[in-house]
Amino acid sequence: MSTQPEAHLEQQFIETLSQLGYEKVSIQNGEALLSNLKVQLERFNKVSLSQKEFEQVLIHLEKGNVFEKAKTLRDRYALIREEETVYLQFFDSEQTSRNYFQVTHQITQEGTYKNRYDVTILVNGLPLVQTELKRKGLEMKEAFNQINRYQKHSFWSNYGLFQYVQLFIISNGINTKYLANNKLQSFKQTFYWADSQNRRITELMAFTKSLLTTEQLSRMIAHYIVMSEANKIMMVLRPYQFNAVEAIIERVENSTENGYIWHTTGSGKTLTSFKASQIIMDLPQVHKVVFVVDRKDLDYQTKKEFNSFKKGSVDVTNNTASLVKQFTDDTKLVLTTIQKLNNAITNQRHLKKMEALQDKRIVFIFDECHRSQFGETHHRIVKFFHKNQLFGFTGTPIFADNAAKNELGKRTTKDLFEKCLHKYVITDAIRDQNVLKFGIEYVGKYKKKGNTLLDIEVEDIDKQEVIESPERLSKITDYIIQYHDVKTHGRDYSAIFAVSSIESLIQYYELFEAKRTAGEHDLRVATIFSYAPNEEDSEATGQMPGDMPMAAEPELSYVSSHKRDKLEKFIQDYNQLYGSAFTTKDSKQFENYFEDISKRLKKREKTDFQDRDRLDILLVVNMFLTGFDAKMVNTLYVDKNLRYHGLIQAYSRTNRIINEVKSQGNILAFRNLKKATDEAITLFSNKEALEEITLPPYEDVLEQFSNAFADLLKAAPTVRSVDNLKSEVDEMAFVQAFRALMRVKNVLTSYTDFEWDDLPMDEQSFADYSSKYLDLKDKVKADSQSKEKVSILQDVDFELELIHRDEINVNYILKLLGQLKTSSKSEAARQKKQIMDMLGADVELRSKRELIEQFIEEQLPKIADAADIPDAFDQYWEDQKLKALNEICEEENLDRAQFKSLIETYIYNEQEPLRDEVFKCLDSRPSVLQARSIGERIIAKMKEFVQVFVEGMRA
Repeated sequence: MSTQPEAHLEQQFIETLSQLGYEKVSIQNGEALLSNLKVQLERFNKVSLSQKEFEQVLIHLEKGNVFEKAKTLRDRYALIREEETVYLQFFDSEQTSRNYFQVTHQITQEGTYKNRYDVTILVNGLPLVQTELKRKGLEMKEAFNQINRYQKHSFWSNYGLFQYVQLFIISNGINTKYLANNKLQSFKQTFYWADSQNRRITELMAFTKSLLTTEQLSRMIAHYIVMSEANKIMMVLRPYQFNAVEAIIERVENSTENGYIWHTTGSGKTLTSFKASQIIMDLPQVHKVVFVVDRKDLDYQTKKEFNSFKKGSVDVTNNTASLVKQFTDDTKLVLTTIQKLNNAITNQRHLKKMEALQDKRIVFIFDECHRSQFGETHHRIVKFFHKNQLFGFTGTPIFADNAAKNELGKRTTKDLFEKCLHKYVITDAIRDQNVLKFGIEYVGKYKKKGNTLLDIEVEDIDKQEVIESPERLSKITDYIIQYHDVKTHGRDYSAIFAVSSIESLIQYYELFEAKRTAGEHDLRVATIFSYAPNEEDSEATGQMPGDMPMAAEPELSYVSSHKRDKLEKFIQDYNQLYGSAFTTKDSKQFENYFEDISKRLKKREKTDFQDRDRLDILLVVNMFLTGFDAKMVNTLYVDKNLRYHGLIQAYSRTNRIINEVKSQGNILAFRNLKKATDEAITLFSNKEALEEITLPPYEDVLEQFSNAFADLLKAAPTVRSVDNLKSEVDEMAFVQAFRALMRVKNVLTSYTDFEWDDLPMDEQSFADYSSKYLDLKDKVKADSQSKEKVSILQDVDFELELIHRDEINVNYILKLLGQLKTSSKSEAARQKKQIMDMLGADVELRSKRELIEQFIEEQLPKIADAADIPDAFDQYWEDQKLKALNEICEEENLDRAQFKSLIETYIYNEQEPLRDEVFKCLDSRPSVLQARSIGERIIAKMKEFVQVFVEGMRA
């Protein structure tokens, strides 16, 4: 079957929109777009506009950039007439059913060049959604790049009406993604749509029926496009964020019950919680929304992030009296710390004012609720506010396995917040490439032998005197100095170094400083810690000394003057490096020091970042290990014990996605954290999903490189042979082969064990091949610019990409079954539960769970040798597949051979069959009235069959 042409896909898309209530309209050029806009604005606002008045409206619409136009869309325009002022609306965010939806295609716009756009959705005459389509087999990135070209060449023309686009959609029919109108974003900021169970909806028509109904699209534009004031850009919520907010709103509107959101660390909880807070505070039944964070570090950062979405949306409470004032005035959204909230309801001087609120309906939203909600304070808040409704956000919930005892006993997140309203776990985020996987290396290898420290496995280090040995600390410092540039791509990224205690931190800082003075490195190292006693915690608390007494009060008995003096010296080093004037002698200046470090790490994301502001390594004990996001941090050095949520929180400082170079979060552990890491990842990824998170061993990647090198030699046996490639097909084969080699090499270089001697090619040969590769890249650019011929190499993506991650597939399941077969009875029961948990968590394997469980129960006991499991499973699977096929054919009266052929065609070309093709499998053609429902039912069964028995199976 030939590939579906783009024009056919376009017509199918338009027809689907028409069925959803869109008015089809023919608009061929900019002039027709203006004429239609006038008619639609008059219709929407129920007014008649003279041509002169319409010109005034166009002049108003033309002002500003994309960000400012998005505000204009949501505002009213005061049209002044002689006898009255008419307020024109362009989009109704409150009564969205009032908006008029149209669809058109192939609008031609004249700008720097003449461009013709694929499918445009007009709302009240303005183009608010633009879709660019590519035929099957082409990368969606080509459509993404086309949108970027249109933004430069023509969207600004004709009064800039196409700068009002809120959403772009790109699709090749099989895969479909959406993105906000933000020219700064990369292809990584394009998203698949998904349902509430995080199941992707990728086919264009299914995507359209789910996201582009007039009601759903109205909600997206009205509520889920976020205006980031800090960056002057638009952002759009991802599907899991949308579904979480919708779940909270439904809970508030229809009940007084609590709930929590489990969205993995790094997936954008702040944006999700902001939208939830913003929408809930406008509900008439809600008196106030109180957003509660733990300690001042998050108070400051959350305030900044909230205000970046909407300027002035929160006014941070500097003290408890200010908080009480906001509770009693007309402030709808209050941001505070749990410590100040506790003071407000326990301090006698505030009680009279606060008691007036006890029977008001107040919604509390707790950020990072895994750390702030397990003590007496939570109990007091619930008891004081009689009509409270609580919602928690966490990336690492407290379960039975990781719950710690407190004064109220051992409690879980569910105990406090009742139902989990939406889950988006770490495996979901890595699958969707919304966070990076971790590359975890365990480094250390010390044991005592006489008075010498020699290399052994890090797991063997268990003596405190060895851990604290100055020689060990010095070796670790040398190791970091040696490999820091490798890990951070030549210091393009920053690192955090988490250590076990302030005493160790002081030793490490002084080691770095001594080695810098000796000329052994020129890394910029800074540190911060609270200078009250700070014993090693079992988890990263991330606390900031904002609400605790400051060290500027020397009469406090618990203050360590030695530690304070050390920190003062370290801050003076910082001042000398960056020209600042911070100190511990003033509590405000110390707080400003914390904020300056925070800004310095986050500032690296900005396009105007100056290298003189660079901070290479931040030494901490607990600070910055939770609730702190900086996309240009890619490495965490760890010399402290971490467990469960503390471990995941700390590791997740490194896995924010920003660009193609940052391919993973680097974790270098100098402690025995292997078991703790496996336990934490298992717990927070629905059990056993380790392969999707950690990179494979160095030796496995070496093997991948060798295989890729062999493929390269097939395409071009020598560097010189590249010059003699006969056709563009041959050139493309070389480009693809070398690009695959580069991907593996890009990952290899992040391993500290990497050496060119381990590879089947030397560094010079790689550089020579790279030169040829880059020459071809330039050739493609020249061909595309000359427009004299079309090169198939334009389809090649020359950007470096991540290697393919290991998938949890049936092969992996069979390995686990082999282990289960040879385990003890109690261990086998535990392993079986882990397998079932994993099958339920993975979208692709979920549909196979029942059959695999049946195999475990009925077939596995009959197999004597674990080595026979793969063959037995293959036979079982074929039997079940044949049985399912026969059942479908019997239920629907289908010709078995023809239906099997239909399935094979669908698997091959990924194109849903036409209804006539389905009817050929039937004994007799159904009536017109029955045809549609029968056709859709058979296709649905066919898809389910393929999903269960074909997708995700091993080759």
